[in-house]
Amino acid sequence: MHNILFFFTLAFISLMSGETFSKGQPSEWQISFQDAASPLMQSLIDLHDFVFWIITFITIFVFFLLAYVCIRFSAKNNKKPTTTTHNSLLEVAWTVIPVLLLVVIAIPSFKLLYNQNDFSKIDMTIKATGYTWYWGYEYPDHDSITFDSFMLTEDELEEGQPRLLSTDNQLVVPVNTNIKMQITSDPAGVIHSWAVPSLGVKMDAIPGRLNETYFNINEPGMYYGQCSELCGPGHGFMPISIKAVSQEDFASWVEEAKVEFASDNNDVIVSK
Repeated sequence: MHNILFFFTLAFISLMSGETFSKGQPSEWQISFQDAASPLMQSLIDLHDFVFWIITFITIFVFFLLAYVCIRFSAKNNKKPTTTTHNSLLEVAWTVIPVLLLVVIAIPSFKLLYNQNDFSKIDMTIKATGYTWYWGYEYPDHDSITFDSFMLTEDELEEGQPRLLSTDNQLVVPVNTNIKMQITSDPAGVIHSWAVPSLGVKMDAIPGRLNETYFNINEPGMYYGQCSELCGPGHGFMPISIKAVSQEDFASWVEEAKVEFASDNNDVIVSK
């Protein structure tokens, strides 16, 4: 009982205080969202917080309404049952008010849904392919740089690299850039899902189908995600590591990557 009370107390304090966590990756005892690293994720958090207070108000109101009805109209307090069958004003109110609440929620929801699928201002494109069980990346706008990204084992981790989230080859992207992700899966493979919580992106990788999403990272740093589809025994071991850098550093990385990942006949280099 004490553990349950502690959990709900911690959750309430977290929501009330707007507590934030380590940017780009989950933290111990984390309850709320990761810090927003993109405008899209910030919009998702804002919508969640807005709807949260509406839900909270409705829940408290209904709870006290039920308590009032149970006490006010109990057999003990009403020796003679009422003969009321309906109330026109009340019936109109409990129909109109929920409709108005849904409209209030729908307007920002539709706006956010539109922004999630607005590809009119894309600056660059990256293709991610899910394999069993690792990710392959291609930069079609930069001489089709291609490489695979495998999870680092515990003995390969360096200081500061999170376990089960770090990879040998990181997806390097520039900050303040609208990046479209084309996401698919190996035609001979299974369904995966490319998801990075701090960026507010999650898209299924389906064999034979090309899905799209986009993100724009605000600040340089490391951002982590994982396959969020139950894709098989290696499901928990195909993380996503994104390194966001300045425009200048990205241009330098592109020149280095052209040499590092060069291969004959555009074959994909498998590092492990």
